[in-house]
Amino acid sequence: MTKTVAAYTNSIASDEAGTDLARQVMDALGPEGADVLIVFASSRFDYPRLLTALNDGCRPRIMVGSSSAGEFTGQHRGEGTACALGFRSTDIRAAAGLGRGVGGDRAKAAAAAVASFQGIGAANLPFRSALVMTDALAGHADELVRELTVLTSGSYQFVGGGAGDDAHFSSTHVFFGTQAYTDAVVALELLSSKPFGIGVGHGWTPASAPLRVTEVDGTRVISLNGTPAVEAFEAHAAASGQSFDRAAALPFFLHNILGIDTGVGHQLRVPLAVNDDGSVTCAAEIPSGGRVHIMKTTSDSAIAAASRATRAAVDALRGTPPAAALFFDCVATRLRMGNDFGFELGSVTDLLGDARMVGCNTYGQIARAEGQFGGFHNCTAVVMVLPA
Repeated sequence: MTKTVAAYTNSIASDEAGTDLARQVMDALGPEGADVLIVFASSRFDYPRLLTALNDGCRPRIMVGSSSAGEFTGQHRGEGTACALGFRSTDIRAAAGLGRGVGGDRAKAAAAAVASFQGIGAANLPFRSALVMTDALAGHADELVRELTVLTSGSYQFVGGGAGDDAHFSSTHVFFGTQAYTDAVVALELLSSKPFGIGVGHGWTPASAPLRVTEVDGTRVISLNGTPAVEAFEAHAAASGQSFDRAAALPFFLHNILGIDTGVGHQLRVPLAVNDDGSVTCAAEIPSGGRVHIMKTTSDSAIAAASRATRAAVDALRGTPPAAALFFDCVATRLRMGNDFGFELGSVTDLLGDARMVGCNTYGQIARAEGQFGGFHNCTAVVMVLPA
């Protein structure tokens, strides 16, 4: 049996917010409290104070999470807030680990994050998943997911994302116990005799002819088709009747992102800014030599994609009812959709029924699951459902 609670607070003071979340956890789960608490919190908070008050109030065995750029449950959503998913279960075994130095050594950080995992030898718990939250500003998230996959022999599903900081893009944190860390990754192992469900979807389609990535430097796309990358966006803006300002390009970029052609779909990357040399900085790396398209979407397409992802996650439970769900989507999606983002969240909660839902807007989304489009994404809805 799995008992769950979705907690949300509008409290401004860090101590009060932690105490409020803890009270909701204890009210829902009783004196035994939570085995696991997953926390997402705005950058406005003093994280050690928030997490210490939360820990003191409900004493979870494991507490992990990250800073965020928009927080929500099935009943609430906002910015500058905090939320938590707590659960106690006789069917799910959990462990957690922290890896530091993601920006310098992904292999070492990944190894530390999964050092406490026990799933490889747990034959009676064949369904293995992990929540992975990373400091996206440290970069190399795609490589980190690959390292985690190798270290776990490809036998785990992964879900999660890049920590946020309310769209300031200055400093992001992951939570492990009562402490918050930059340049780090936290991983929560979840083992069960019942399957976990993961669904992935985005509503973007190609709007331009294919473009060859001719030169890159990390997250900076230097040239497309042999010319400065910005010129491809300027040409697309002119052809599609949109305005484009190099000095203030983000409003255009939110509606015109890049899609890496993988042969089975498009892996999305959000452009963030134009540099003086005409290169374009993106939210995550793009491989040199690959083909990309400038992509388009609508609010209706994003809502439909979130619905598809949720259905896929619920279907993957193979008939077991959902107990709770984690939902992640990009901060760029929230900024682009505005109030329509509430309709996207509504489409998810409607399909989950009575299952608790908690999530946040992230700087990129992580998903690796059988039959799903895996890796590190931008502007993509990712759903993980825990079995009842």
